[in-house]
Amino acid sequence: MTGGGEEQRVTGGFIRSYVITGGRELPSADALSLITLVTVAPEQELPALPSPETRAIWELCSGGYLSVAEVAARLELPVGVVRLLLTDLIREGRLLSRSAPPPAQAPDPRLLEKVLHGLQLRFA
Repeated sequence: MTGGGEEQRVTGGFIRSYVITGGRELPSADALSLITLVTVAPEQELPALPSPETRAIWELCSGGYLSVAEVAARLELPVGVVRLLLTDLIREGRLLSRSAPPPAQAPDPRLLEKVLHGLQLRFA
């Protein structure tokens, strides 16, 4: 009970997440980042007796690569829960994961100036 006499309740979302994960500890963000891409591995089949969440992940990822964030958003599940389910499928060899490409590096300003000067000479 809180100081105001109101009872604190555990939300249904929390209980649902606990049930989906079987109470297991969620993986760290380092294991699968939000921008890690996942897809169904070639020649793999849906696990026998999949949970509704696993079936939904399978159907989503069968269409090509999606980010972890996209999968979580489309399933309307917490990212940690989705990370755990994806990690299980990756460990089983059913899904492939691919890190997102590294962020682009800013080009050397001197190189850009040379290109601009060359374009000006050619087309001016």
